[in-house]
Amino acid sequence: MAPTMATSGAGERCSSLNGIVSETETKTFTDLPAELLEYILCFPVLKHVDICNVSCSCKRLHDVCHSRGKVWGHQYKLRWPRLQKHYRQNKCCDWLKEYRTRHTVGLQIRRTVVSISKRFFTEVVSNLMVCNFAEIESLGAPEHFCEDELLSILNSDKRKSLTLKYYAKKILYFLRQQNILRGLKLFLEQPAERQSALEGAVLVDQYCNPLTDVSLDSISSQLDEITDKVKKMLRIKNPSHPSLSQSQGDCSPVGDFELQRQVVAALNVVLYEQLQYKGNECDYYNPLNSYIHQVLLRRTGIPISLSVLYMTLARKLGVQLEPVNFPNHFLLRWCQQQRGSEDIYDFVYIDAFGKGKQLTAKECEYLIGHQVTADYYSAISTTEVLLRMVGNLLNIGKRGEGNEKSYQLLRDSLDLYLTVNPDNVQYLLLQARLYFHLGIWPEKVLDILQHIQALDPSQHGAVGYLVQHTLEHIQHKKHPVEPEVKRRSVPEHVEVQYSIGLIMKHKRSGYNCVIYGWDPKCTMSQEWITTMRVHQLSRGANQPFYNVLVQDGTCRYAAQENLEPHSSPLEIAHPEVGRYFSEFHDSHYNANEELQTRYPEDMEETLGTVQDLYHRPTPSPGQASGHQEGAQIPNGPSQDQKLQDSQENQDAVPL
Repeated sequence: MAPTMATSGAGERCSSLNGIVSETETKTFTDLPAELLEYILCFPVLKHVDICNVSCSCKRLHDVCHSRGKVWGHQYKLRWPRLQKHYRQNKCCDWLKEYRTRHTVGLQIRRTVVSISKRFFTEVVSNLMVCNFAEIESLGAPEHFCEDELLSILNSDKRKSLTLKYYAKKILYFLRQQNILRGLKLFLEQPAERQSALEGAVLVDQYCNPLTDVSLDSISSQLDEITDKVKKMLRIKNPSHPSLSQSQGDCSPVGDFELQRQVVAALNVVLYEQLQYKGNECDYYNPLNSYIHQVLLRRTGIPISLSVLYMTLARKLGVQLEPVNFPNHFLLRWCQQQRGSEDIYDFVYIDAFGKGKQLTAKECEYLIGHQVTADYYSAISTTEVLLRMVGNLLNIGKRGEGNEKSYQLLRDSLDLYLTVNPDNVQYLLLQARLYFHLGIWPEKVLDILQHIQALDPSQHGAVGYLVQHTLEHIQHKKHPVEPEVKRRSVPEHVEVQYSIGLIMKHKRSGYNCVIYGWDPKCTMSQEWITTMRVHQLSRGANQPFYNVLVQDGTCRYAAQENLEPHSSPLEIAHPEVGRYFSEFHDSHYNANEELQTRYPEDMEETLGTVQDLYHRPTPSPGQASGHQEGAQIPNGPSQDQKLQDSQENQDAVPL
């Protein structure tokens, strides 16, 4: 009986197993629990296109993808991680709707940026910013979506899409500045007692450096760290000091003068001895000295930026210092009597630029070498501090070398100054003249001139001249000149040896550059030719001249006999490279469509030159003596180029 029973048991188990298998075989992917399906659909390998396809396959998967939003929320966070800071962690959100909106905005932004190069290649970039800012605003898209897409463009492959990045960067610069300007206007609307000099300085910093990550929170955090160091020093000197019991932020004022003196002494030790802050006497007119994030980074600055830093730290420790608009040297004053005194001799004056040195009213005059009236010792408002700070930047911009960097600083500082003081005729006229000189925003120039005329009719002479020429400029813009097309194949261009996109070295000056244009003969004025001593060249002005972008950020016009192909081509870190070129290869730049339209035969010439100079097959040892002098192999070709060269070498060089 036992075997029979065993056989019967085995048969039952087999029958049961077949039933399970049969039941399992009827199960499908869609029969899995929704939570498990969501988990699977959130695998990192799946992209938004995959999720779209899955959700279209059947109602069950459509419901899983859309019902709770987890799947699209995961896709959103995966694709745009920078945007997570704009959402509260536990807030319910229609992630599919957010994804669609962000995706659509991205496409619209890219279309706008791509169209800019075609429409505005010959325009000054500032003209197109106004136009495209209005265009982007008309999209009605969330500002952080627009900014995130522009950042995505900028953070893509470093050597590619250079033209797209060039215009994306310009638009982002302009968009952020408009946002910061709105913040500054709100700041100025606050009551004077609520305006912080530090916040104002941060706004100035942000406006002049809109692409740099500068925030009031990050600056305040760094100041809190310095405050902690001062408290540590203070604790050694006086463990019961009232400032030690205060939390971070503005401390309650310390009334006792001896306790105040202890704070100031500890602050001087930490700031100037431990942290080595100092006034920048060697490079005083560097604009970085005015930017608060750079002052903290480099631990150097000018009197006003160091004073804002010093005054903010002192307030955090309970000592109230006031800014003094002393001529040529910004100071802080510290009242030694009961508050409310206006006698200049009741104050000690602190020179933050001079390592916190304390001066009497008489000693302050020695700083500038002459006597001043009592008015110059008065405390000033936060608004006046900002005007003084921006005024310094204005003067630096006016002292500049006339390049794009100095013009940009001048424009930015004028924008700031006229936001704070919109009726200053002197600076309104300077802004109108600057825009006119640069050939930008003629409609804005007319608005400025109209405002000047209303404020000061005595300026009608200067205003009339600028109005006339601005109207002529507007008319000229309505009838743009067709771009000149230069072909290498025509007889008059036969002497042009080099082509656009080649990396060159100047034989005399030694600078590295890239060619973005050429003329068969020098086209500059006789005055320029004389000033640059072109007549001393062997062929003078009667030779091809090249427009080049130089590594130091300048644009130059160089004679053919002064240029030679670079022995080891390198990227040219010039801000305008993207305006003319779309991509950098290991040995040259690819011209974008707009530049190729003007020089239609140049890129073929460039590729041939590059092949001859840098990519010739390497000879075998037996052929070394026959290797031509001009043939050089670049130091770092791409992997694709290495493979290609390797194959060419095998075909061309006998073993």
